[in-house]
Amino acid sequence: MRSDKIKKGVERAGARSLLYATGISKDDMAKPFIAVASSRTDIIPGHIHMDRLERFIERGIMAAGGVPFFFGIPGICDGMAMGHNGMRYSLASRELIADMVETIVKAHCFDGLVCLTNCDKITPGMLMASGRLNIPSIFVTAGPMMSGNYRGRRLSLVKDTFEAVGRFKKGDISQEELNTYEMCACPGAGSCQGLYTANSMACVTEALGMSVPGCATAMAVSAKKDRIAQESGEKIVNLVRRNILPRTIMRKEAFENAIKVDMALGGSTNTVLHLLAIAKEFEVPLTIDIFDSISRQTPHITNILPGGEHFMEDLEYAGGIPAMMKRMKNMLNDVMTCSSKTISQIANDAQVLDESVIRDIKNPYHPEGGIAVLKGNLAPEGSVIKQTAVSKTMMQFTGKARVFDSEETCMQAIMAGKVKKGDCLVIRYEGPKGGPGMREMLSPTAAIVGMGLAESVALITDGRFSGGTQGPCLGHISPEAQAGGLIAIVEDGDEILLDIPNRKLELKVSEAEIKSRLAKWHAPEIKEREGYLARYAKFVSSASEGAILKV
Repeated sequence: MRSDKIKKGVERAGARSLLYATGISKDDMAKPFIAVASSRTDIIPGHIHMDRLERFIERGIMAAGGVPFFFGIPGICDGMAMGHNGMRYSLASRELIADMVETIVKAHCFDGLVCLTNCDKITPGMLMASGRLNIPSIFVTAGPMMSGNYRGRRLSLVKDTFEAVGRFKKGDISQEELNTYEMCACPGAGSCQGLYTANSMACVTEALGMSVPGCATAMAVSAKKDRIAQESGEKIVNLVRRNILPRTIMRKEAFENAIKVDMALGGSTNTVLHLLAIAKEFEVPLTIDIFDSISRQTPHITNILPGGEHFMEDLEYAGGIPAMMKRMKNMLNDVMTCSSKTISQIANDAQVLDESVIRDIKNPYHPEGGIAVLKGNLAPEGSVIKQTAVSKTMMQFTGKARVFDSEETCMQAIMAGKVKKGDCLVIRYEGPKGGPGMREMLSPTAAIVGMGLAESVALITDGRFSGGTQGPCLGHISPEAQAGGLIAIVEDGDEILLDIPNRKLELKVSEAEIKSRLAKWHAPEIKEREGYLARYAKFVSSASEGAILKV
């Protein structure tokens, strides 16, 4: 066993003495040592219940003959970090999480790893670490939140708080109603109720084969989630004994499966960033173009928030990801998963329990998948949009640029009523380097929707969007403004073409004018001059490469 490095040999007497100080027995020394990386925290609703799940994981590990060792991993709640400088740390925290898991596991020579995770950057960060470590690993995503309820209407975080701000500003709802939505939209533990980034990544993790069947959609407050936690604890010991490694499971075929399931679901655009970064750690060749080619061939068969009407609880009660795999069985690669079942076995065992939530492949909500990658002179390396959350009338749009050098200045203009029909809002210097940290833009996009402008206004940025964003909002523009991308020289009044069916994003300015503007442009100073974000800005790559750190 890998842990023999700290358990065996005369020279390890000191290490053994320290291990005995933790309370383990001599018999335990002969058992597999299992690390449990837990991101339990009091500040994130998706993580506050993890202490209960820790108990069940511990039960499973011990029942299977392993010795569990828990250690903590911090997390950021994107909803709370939204709209201010705190969001600069969100994506950047993914790299710290990967580094921390790698550091603790390698330093202590663990035999196996359980990752207890849930929210946006924590799950991909832990997946990145599992690729680096390549020791037997399994993931427990802690589950979605139940919908809120007010006077018989189901509520969700994004629609009934972030978007409600715009409705309040427009005068459609009162201050009392807004206050009530704040209290009722999030009733308790779990990740936010739609296909936002946390739940999208949970579904992707299950589709990759790194969590047991049913894990992604099992509700945070359910006994089913407890049983999945215990089952995962048992299975990690089995994976250790059989030496089944993450790189054995997460081959290119598994990544293709994950992208197909993601496109069929209509998940968050952030999955593009994260899967590119994860694939890099697994040494799997993956480019941004693969997402678009798979999306063109994958029908969108669910209609889940933010673009649709259903909640994560509806997907769970319809059969979850196994039921999605059943629908898509002929499209998916039949590879092994951490459960010891193949994709086809999981699909065969599954049932579609609600035909209206998970449609047949031949009767999709949209003929193409959730995400489209647009290119053109404004984004030669690519840009990303959740096309299934865009209305038919806005699939092709030409607008006049309104340029902002930060999210805050754009938000001020929206809230002041200065945004008009036909505007194409441009938010720049918010990319991986320019932010730094590539902030999410849920506040302005939600305000646009809430104020009734989603059918007449587009927004493009070198930053990114929350999984809760809907409407004609295009992010990840690469190269970013800080790196000299064309978005840096867009001026107010310029005509911008957004053409989703033809995958084009064009600045309608002459080549001569573009050259003239570029000749005068120079990169501004990085906004963060010290601390982690200054180091992050120095080494982070383009969004088209997953915003990974290049050393």
